[in-house]
Amino acid sequence: MGGSSVAGEASDSDRRWAGAPAAAAARSVIKHAGGRRRGQTRTREVILASAQNCFAERGFDGTSLRRIADVAGVDQALVHHFFGTKENLFLQALELPAKMQEALGAASRGGREGVGERMVRAHLSVWDDLSARPALMTMARSAAVHGVAAERLRHTATSVVAQALSEVITGEDARLRASLVATQLIGLAMTRYILLMEPLASADHDAVARYYGLALQAIVDA
Repeated sequence: MGGSSVAGEASDSDRRWAGAPAAAAARSVIKHAGGRRRGQTRTREVILASAQNCFAERGFDGTSLRRIADVAGVDQALVHHFFGTKENLFLQALELPAKMQEALGAASRGGREGVGERMVRAHLSVWDDLSARPALMTMARSAAVHGVAAERLRHTATSVVAQALSEVITGEDARLRASLVATQLIGLAMTRYILLMEPLASADHDAVARYYGLALQAIVDA
């Protein structure tokens, strides 16, 4: 499996959240006051969170294991110990946050009426969650150039959204319509969080959900 650079220099908006939260978390949880490491599970989580931040900011080719170790505040040998290769760490960094599936599923349980707006609100809430955004950013930025990232994004479109909408979108073309809803959500994320297109990037949730939810609702009701 090959990979190429996903993103060059990060935007100022990205730098406000990429790297720093993971580094702070690492300093607080990796060591006791006496300098000894805490549990291996927590150490692994911090390394993974740091990797997600780094991949989201710099892409696969622009991120080194040394950089990930520095952000996590650990020795590079620990990164190798827990994840082996950079490619294996990248694959695990691409895991779709469980929060997304849970949020979309909850949004759909209110029935067909108003589900479009609820789906948009749920989608935005997960993207705005700083614990979930690095994995989403990594997936979205990498999909065009990295096969596994593209597959993960396709899975989101064909499985996660379809499952969430299984009770409200029915009929022979249900799968197609669910994919169209996923396309709308992915496009929203790309323009708001990756391209930072204004005024969408800084618009409040209520406005975005109210207007964009109509597009999703039209597909559901078709």
